[in-house]
Amino acid sequence: MIQEDMTVLSHREIADGIFELKLHGKIPAEISEPGQFVHVRVGGSSGSAAPLLRRPISICTADLGHQSLTLIYRSIGLGTELLSHAVEGKKIDVFGPLGHGFPVDAVPEGGRALMIGGGVGVPPLFGLSQMLADKGVQVTHVLGFRSEKDIFYENEFAELGETIILTEDGTNGRAGRVTDVLKGIDFDTAYACGPLPMLKAVQTMIGEKPLYLSMEQRMGCGIGACLACVVHTTDRDDGKGYRRVCCDGPVFRAGEVELC
Repeated sequence: MIQEDMTVLSHREIADGIFELKLHGKIPAEISEPGQFVHVRVGGSSGSAAPLLRRPISICTADLGHQSLTLIYRSIGLGTELLSHAVEGKKIDVFGPLGHGFPVDAVPEGGRALMIGGGVGVPPLFGLSQMLADKGVQVTHVLGFRSEKDIFYENEFAELGETIILTEDGTNGRAGRVTDVLKGIDFDTAYACGPLPMLKAVQTMIGEKPLYLSMEQRMGCGIGACLACVVHTTDRDDGKGYRRVCCDGPVFRAGEVELC
């Protein structure tokens, strides 16, 4: 992991309050797994009202040839609202890559992978899907959004494999939630990222097949020192009894930690 001032290559709103930020720097060369994240300093020199803590943002994709990475985030509070005003050429203080991502080798050769994403939990699944598709894995995407205005990267996912879009209000794709369509899909390994209620429901439905969950958790330091993102393990004989989402995760095998 390194800390550097990355240069904004492009920055655009791709859905309602959802931004795609492309950065240039050395961090892409350090990424080892899809699903890792970076810690972004959003305050800059804007004054005492700026947030002191960095904001964790999942890495969507990384392009080693162009030394660039793509982040997708929702502008939802002061920190991300400040970040949403970054313009091309601006320098942004970024620390990463951090955490453990999705295991690409968990899908057997020539197998089938199922991606289940909800809202801003969708972005890290795109980089994972790219890597699996390049290996010849057949990928199916089930992506849930609140409404049509919240949908992004539908065409990009569709280029990699079958893509099923669901919206809670039925304004695009199928009406409902991601769990409404899982029973009819054949797969060897599943990966999911999204809100906690979605992860709980998916874990219940998947059953015995391999499933990896990426948790969205509030963080402080991002390196495991502050213990702000601790979750309990399910194994009562586990000597440690907890995991730190920022450095032990954010990806865990289903059943390893309590989803609460």
